[in-house]
Order: sequence, then C-alpha cells, then structure tokens
Amino acid sequence: MTESDHPPSPPEPTRRLLPDLAPWRSSRDFRLMWCAGVVTVFGSFLSFVAVPLQIKELTGSTLAVGAIGAVELVPLIVFGLYGGALADALDRRKLILWTEAALGLLSLILLANTLLPHPMIWPLYVVAAGVSALTGLQRPALDAIVPRIVPHEQLPAAAALNSLRWQVGAIAGPSLAGLIIAFAGLEWAYALDALSFAVSVALGFQVAPSPASRDAEKPSLRGIVAGARYAWRRKELLGTYTVDLAAMFFAYPTAIFPFLADELDAPWALGMMYAAGSVGSLAVSLTSGWTSQIHRHGRMVVLAAAGWGLAMAAAGWMHNVWLVLLFLAAAGGCDMVSGIFRSAMWNQTIPDELRGRLAGIELLSYSVGPQLGQVRAGGMAALTGVRASVWAGGLACVGCVGLLALALPKLMAYDARTDPHAVRMRERRREARAAAA
Repeated sequence: MTESDHPPSPPEPTRRLLPDLAPWRSSRDFRLMWCAGVVTVFGSFLSFVAVPLQIKELTGSTLAVGAIGAVELVPLIVFGLYGGALADALDRRKLILWTEAALGLLSLILLANTLLPHPMIWPLYVVAAGVSALTGLQRPALDAIVPRIVPHEQLPAAAALNSLRWQVGAIAGPSLAGLIIAFAGLEWAYALDALSFAVSVALGFQVAPSPASRDAEKPSLRGIVAGARYAWRRKELLGTYTVDLAAMFFAYPTAIFPFLADELDAPWALGMMYAAGSVGSLAVSLTSGWTSQIHRHGRMVVLAAAGWGLAMAAAGWMHNVWLVLLFLAAAGGCDMVSGIFRSAMWNQTIPDELRGRLAGIELLSYSVGPQLGQVRAGGMAALTGVRASVWAGGLACVGCVGLLALALPKLMAYDARTDPHAVRMRERRREARAAAA
C-alpha cells in the first residue's frame, strides 16, 4: 500500500477531541474487559431502575425508596475495604469472575421474587445489600487490573474509554428499562440482567490471569490500615476522595426520580431521567481527546464537582421536564470530567503493590457518597418536598466543594508532569518494559 492509499488522518483539532483508542489497539485483555463491561453495565442498569420502581409500587414511600442507600452502605464499606486487600493478595481476574457469577445469582433471586403472586419487599433490600457487598469485593480488582494491562502513558485514555463503556450501558439500560418494564414487566428486566452476567463471565474467562505479586501480603486488617495511612499521607489523593464524596452526598437525587417525574406530570420520562446524566457523560467521553492535554488534574476535579452541583440545582428549579433533562445531562458531563481526572491521578501515581487497597478506598469515595445521597434525598424530600431536595442539595454541593478546595491546597497544585509520585511510577513502568524486552 502506498502512502496515497492510506485514508487521510483527521485534522489535528479533531484528533484532540476524539477518544484516544490506543489502549483498545494495544491490549487484547483491555478489549475483552471493555466488552464484558458493556454487557454487564447494560444489565445492571435494568435492575437499577426496576428495584426502586418496584419498591415505590409496593410502598408509595420516598423514605422506603431512599432506604436502599442505607442498606447498601455498611456492606459497601466493609467489603470494599476487604476487596481492596483481596485484590492485592489474589489473582485479580479470578476475583472478578467469581463475584460476577454471584451477582448473576442475585439477579435470579429478584426474578423469582417478582414472579410470586405477591412479591415481598424484604428480598429487595437483602439483594441490594448483597449486590453492594459483591460490588465492594469486585470493584477494587477491576480498577487495579487496568494498570497491568494498559501502558502507563495510556492510562488517562483507558479511563476515558472505560467511562465511555459505562455510559453506553447507562444510557441504553435505563432507557430500555422503562420500555421493558412498561410493556413486558419487571421480571424481564431482572431476567435480562442475569443473562448479561452470564455473557460477561464467558468473556472474562478469556482474559489472561493476573496473579498477585510474589511479595504480596495476605489480606489483613494491618494491610488495610497501611493502605489507609498511605492515602492519608497523600493529601492530593485525599482531596479526590473527599470532593467526590461531598458531591455525591449532597447532589445525588436519583432515588427520588420516580417522584420527581410524577410532580412534573411526566411519568413517561422516568427512564430518560435516569439516562440523562449518562448522555452528558457520553458526550464528554466521545470528545475526551482534549483530556490528555490537561496536567492540572486536581483543579479539574474541583471545577467539575462544582459544575455538577450547579447543574443539579438548576434541574431542581426547572418546571419543564425537558429543561430538567438538559441540566441532568449537564451534571453527568461534569461528573464524567471529574471521573476521568480522578482515575488518571490514581492510576498514574499509586504503586501496584498498594493498588488494590487504594482501589478499595476509592470505591468508598465514589460509592458511599451516592448511597448516603439517596438517604439524604429521600429524607429531605419527605420533609421539604421533592424539588427542594434536589436544588438545595446542589447548592450545598457547591459550597462544600469550595471549602474543600481551600482546605486541600495540594489537590489544587497537583501537576502530572512534576508530581514526584507520577514521575516515580513512570520510571518504574519504563524499567519494567526494558527488563521485559
């Protein structure tokens, strides 16, 4: 093939916007995990919509719906920290596969309960707690395996592509969930969720093993504490955790979306409400080429978290459902920006021997916040009203993020080009590649 036979390259500004596909091209394991994740996320979002909707239909209570976050909280904290220790001590691929299979079994339990003549409420909460526990065990391994299968310089691109994968399912899942539940029933949503886990496990078996390092510590409380101490010493990492925790606690009102849709006289828009944030996130992911040009990751995390709060406040003020959806999408875009740069900071600066335990702490930072946020949103909606719960939470988010930015100057000063931890990790990866060659 001559030079003239090659298709023309996109103009430079276009390349800077389009997603960087380098991790997809360079790593077969990354491709397999990406595809497995698309399938799993799609199925999980079917249940994500179905469970609160089923509780609403059975109880009609905002508190009952918001209580989902409460029952998920403790298992997530306990098993998230332990899952991080397991990810450093066991084969990460095996841990992912076993927890994926167990999550599929829980979906079958939801299906069986729904098929009863009179579905019970308590199994919904028990399964929600079980899903939270298994997520806590699995997610650190999912995060910690990425730096092993993707070159160091491609980690920001991998974070963007993984987020893109998540958004594809997050848009298709809730959007189709509303249609599936309306026309086929809740049982079909749960059945498809169980099927998605079976497909994901089949893909995961093709990923190469990812055994623990030779000097890996056995899972222990001492090891977990050592990881926590490392995170505490790294104030820029601590900042990423606390900023995201605050943003999700104050401005994550998804638990009361069924009631918000009723107040807007638009129950048909419920699935769109769940999907709107993912639409905004997808727009950022599809134009994420610019992220590789940004080096002040901490500042972007703070600005994006504040933008999330402002957009949620605006969504709470709006009376037109289409404007509500627009601002929910804007919030999702801000959350995507924050997620890309948080993930880049974590993956580019944390040593592999601590990566699992730190991934467990990260899981708490971006998962505990939404669980507490659901409780806050449901409780505040019962006291002040649904719309007030949304807009007041958004404003509180902005204020809290601003205070954290002032209290954590190292987060604002972080620069990926000069940060000593990032420089050290680049050198270690370079030496490892040289030794392998």
